[in-house]
Amino acid sequence: MSQDAVIVSTARTGVGKAYRGALNNTDGPTLAGHVMAEAVKRAGIAPGEVEDVVMGCAMQQGTMVMNVARKGAIRAGLPVTVAGTTIDRQCASGLQAIAVAARSVMLDGVEIAIGGGIESISLVQNEHMNRFHAVDDELMAMKPEMYMSMLETAEVVAERYGIGRDQQDEYSLECQRRVGAALQGGRFNDEIVPFTTKMAVVNKDTKEVSFQQVTLAKDEARGRTPRRTA
Repeated sequence: MSQDAVIVSTARTGVGKAYRGALNNTDGPTLAGHVMAEAVKRAGIAPGEVEDVVMGCAMQQGTMVMNVARKGAIRAGLPVTVAGTTIDRQCASGLQAIAVAARSVMLDGVEIAIGGGIESISLVQNEHMNRFHAVDDELMAMKPEMYMSMLETAEVVAERYGIGRDQQDEYSLECQRRVGAALQGGRFNDEIVPFTTKMAVVNKDTKEVSFQQVTLAKDEARGRTPRRTA
């Protein structure tokens, strides 16, 4: 017999700009742990009451390999008795993780679970990414689309369903307008947990890297009106 699963608290960091934003030098487990700890605090429960943590992560590289959900849980101060599972369903990884956590509550007798997503593009989708044996040649011969990038996928979807550039621009513009209005109205304030960290700053002339302390309390580079290019 199943029981209902309900969300009792939420928390997230602000969305940082990849490579040049406030979170460009912050490891994945630290990011995950920061919001997990706040979610537990907001729920008014003891850390040890959490039975399972399920996190989605599409780019499992660097510190996000070997079960970042488990690493994040420990980083959040949860006891070692709390289990962790990491899921990769690419762009739906976080949603899949939440669904799995909910089903654990509904069907498996879990009382309290954490579900969410973690990604640190700045530290993994760059020249340090592990590309050794990244392509299985036999799989490539069977189904080369398995290695298609999201940009290529978008082109296929647009062609297959007849979504023209004007429609895409209209959708993007309306999305940006809504985000801008939400930012101005403070709609995201309650869900974002301010995060103080060290950001890597590259000198454009000397290429020297320095580090400065910053606090990210809102999404970076959001709410701007996009400019169309030919």
